[in-house]
Amino acid sequence: MSFFERLKTSAPAEWRAYTEHPFTNGLADGSLPETAFRHYLVQDYLFLIEFARAYALAVYKSPSLADMREAATGLSAILDVEMNLHVKLCGEWGLSASDLEQAPPAAEMLAYTRYVLDAGMRGDLLALKVALAPCVIGYAEIATRLASLRHADAATNAYRVWIDEYAGAPYQEVAANARAHMEQLADRYATPAREAELITIFKEATRLEADFWEMAWRAGK
Repeated sequence: MSFFERLKTSAPAEWRAYTEHPFTNGLADGSLPETAFRHYLVQDYLFLIEFARAYALAVYKSPSLADMREAATGLSAILDVEMNLHVKLCGEWGLSASDLEQAPPAAEMLAYTRYVLDAGMRGDLLALKVALAPCVIGYAEIATRLASLRHADAATNAYRVWIDEYAGAPYQEVAANARAHMEQLADRYATPAREAELITIFKEATRLEADFWEMAWRAGK
C-alpha cells in the first residue's frame, strides 16, 4: 500500500466527509445554490493566496534542487492557473481580482491555511506536503468522481467548468506529480515511528477541508 493510501486508510471518516460532502454532489448535478458557489469561490481565492505562500515555503524547506523545482511547479499552477479560473468565474458576477483579494476572510479559511502554514513552519518538507495533500490530491479525486457521474442536464450544468478544470489532464497531472513527490519524500523520511504524526496532520487537514465545504454549503441555505 502506498504512503498516500495508508494516510487515507487511517482517516476514512474524515476523507469521506470531505470528498463526498453534499457541496460536491451539488456541483455534480447542478443543484448547488449559486450563493454557495459564489461564497466558495471568493473564499477559495483567498485560500489560494495562502496556499501559494505554503508552496513558497516548500521551496525554502526543500533539501534538494529537484524538490525546489517540484514546489515551484506547484506554486506556478496556483498563481497562473487556479487563481485565473476563479477570476474568470467571478467576473460573471462583476467581481474583479481586486474585489476577491479584498474580500473579508472567513474563519474556516483562516483556520485551514494557518494550520497548513504552521505545519510547514514547524516540520520538514514532508510534513508540509502531507498538510497540502488533501487539497492538491483530493481535488483531483473529487473532480474525477464528479466527472464520472452522468446527469441528464450535464451540458447545461453551470458548474461543469469547475469540474472540467479539476478533472482535466493538466490538473490531474499536477496532482499526480504532487502525489509521486510525496511518496518519494515518504520513502526517505517517513519512519514507522513518525508516520503516526503525519497521519495526525493529514486527518486535521482533511477535516478542515470538509469544514471549508460546509462553510460554503451553509451560505447557500
